[in-house]
Parts: sequence; structure tokens; C-alpha cells
Amino acid sequence: MLMPSLRNSVFDDFFGTPFLTRTESNMMKTDIKEHDAGYELTIDLPGIKKENIRAELNDGYLTISAESSGSKDEKDEKGKYICRERYSGSFSRSFYVGEGITEQDITAKFEDGTLKLAIPKKEAIPAQPNRYIAID
Repeated sequence: MLMPSLRNSVFDDFFGTPFLTRTESNMMKTDIKEHDAGYELTIDLPGIKKENIRAELNDGYLTISAESSGSKDEKDEKGKYICRERYSGSFSRSFYVGEGITEQDITAKFEDGTLKLAIPKKEAIPAQPNRYIAID
């Protein structure tokens, strides 16, 4: 059973929690295109640096993760802080690409806040029928 996220509760709308302005629905928006030779994933990662993005392939699952952090300082004319905010967060998405795909098969390019991945199609390995051993 899936539990609803507390971030999308009525209380957040009522109190207008300023530190929860980014929701999961706004993070890592992904477009997937199918071609004859494979798939193309385009993932929006605005404001993220290339060194803070990681792509990992494990047991047929491609997981893309990213981290973000920053700060915002506002001072008055005397140099006193009016507002000083810091934020950090991480998020990830996983896609099943198949057991036959290796990290050498996937190409990735990050440019202008967009990560593009090309994943080839591979023939699925057919399931082997059960092979019984004769018992004497």
C-alpha cells in the first residue's frame, strides 16, 4: 500500500511552507523516446552541476541521482542580515533497462541543464525451460 506524501498535505497549502517549494513532481522531469535502435531519455536538471549527477547501472536498473545545494543571503544597507537561507537536497529516479545492458552500451551527455542518455535495445534472453535430472 502506498502512503501519501506528507509534503503534499493540506497543511503545506494552508501554512505555505517556504522550504518545500520544490516537489517531487517538479524534479527530474523525463521524456522517453523510442527509436528502432533503442531509447533516448532526456532528463531536466536545471541548476545542477555535472559533477553532482551520477548514473549507475545495477541488476538491470539504471538509476540517475543528483544533489543540489546553495544559499541566499540578503543584507540591508548596514550589512545586517535580513534573510539568510540555505538549502540542500538529493533526488533520484530509476528505470528498468534490462539485464543484458552494460554500462558500456549507454551513452550520456549533460548540457545546459539537460541530461541525455541513449540506451540501445538488446534481444531479450529467452527463458530456459526447466531441465530435469534423471534420478536412478
